[in-house]
Amino acid sequence: MKSLRVLTATLLAAGALTATQAQQGIRPEIGKPLQAASDFLKAGKAREALAKAREADAVGGKTANEQLVIDRMKGAAAQRVGDTATTIAAFESVYERGGSAEKAQMAEQIAFAYSQQKNWPKTSEWANKAKAAGANSASLNQLIAFVQSQSGDYSTVMRDSQAAVAAAEKDGRRPGEDDLLRLADAARRMNNSGVYSNTLEKLVLYYPKKDYWSAHLASIQRKPGFSDRLGLDVQRLKLANGLMTKADEYMELAQLALQAGFPVEARSIVDKGYAAGVLGTGDQAPRHQRLKDLVIKSQAESEAGLAKNLAEANAQKEGNELVKMGTVYASMGQHDKAVELIEKGIAKGSLKRPDDAKLRLALSMAASPKTKAKGLQALRSVGGSDGTAEVARLYTVVMQ
Repeated sequence: MKSLRVLTATLLAAGALTATQAQQGIRPEIGKPLQAASDFLKAGKAREALAKAREADAVGGKTANEQLVIDRMKGAAAQRVGDTATTIAAFESVYERGGSAEKAQMAEQIAFAYSQQKNWPKTSEWANKAKAAGANSASLNQLIAFVQSQSGDYSTVMRDSQAAVAAAEKDGRRPGEDDLLRLADAARRMNNSGVYSNTLEKLVLYYPKKDYWSAHLASIQRKPGFSDRLGLDVQRLKLANGLMTKADEYMELAQLALQAGFPVEARSIVDKGYAAGVLGTGDQAPRHQRLKDLVIKSQAESEAGLAKNLAEANAQKEGNELVKMGTVYASMGQHDKAVELIEKGIAKGSLKRPDDAKLRLALSMAASPKTKAKGLQALRSVGGSDGTAEVARLYTVVMQ
């Protein structure tokens, strides 16, 4: 916001003594110091410019036009110096004396000046005047939202931020990061967990920073109706985003993978923990080794029974076991085989969790170079009210 004020001040100074303004009805005893003030301001010497503007203001018998030009220059110079009281007085005078074309700009600058004084009622008053006059800069909207948060009016912040986010998405634009952060903060303060979680998801989708991932993955499992069975996916997303730093986190994820019947994936997780220097060190190293031994043993047993399990799945009338076997193959990195089996399972029908089957199919497709684009599109179309759809959307980010 500061850069906007500086730029505006420069523009005001440059325009304060144009040929049409400075040479029409402005006496030399006023025009000369004003011209000097303009030159000083262009040279970055704001204090000298303010002194010359005050010199011009000290001349008696000024006309309304002379006072208007002086106030423009004095306000611009004072703004650069940081003299907010003088800036406010000068620009309020310009607002009252000037034409309608500059009211929006003047009101916006006055609002920023009052914000420097932390005078929030006046800041809000002039910001609203600026909006009423047609101002709609991003900096002004940020200032309005900030003032609302300072006043504790979080319901208004949430309403306005939601409107800004919705308008951007309707236009096919990425919502502003500031709008999303304000919305998340207001929702958190108002204990609106639904809006808070949905906004964190948008932050992850539009601005996938580690902090946003961490906050969202920490909150998503607390949402009402979110299924415990998706806990493995949440932990996978943590690992994919580099959010795992503790030995217990790697061990928990490896154990979840084992319990789900994915020993090859569990082995990969354990190996990553060792490679990161998190597992295999300290007084818990023997415990880590026992988990590694268990994973290796489970992997061997799983591979030995793979053909038998696949034959049994094919013999089933329902498709649930084929979907499960396809997911096992996906955990082994055999994504094309996984796609084949899951599609076959979906075709058989009578699935316990159709949305989950669509998620596993989309993930396998997205992981295969041959079907990646189609898989990402499929992830965006996954439904479900138990967290499946949300997890699918999050996977689109890490699998791009």
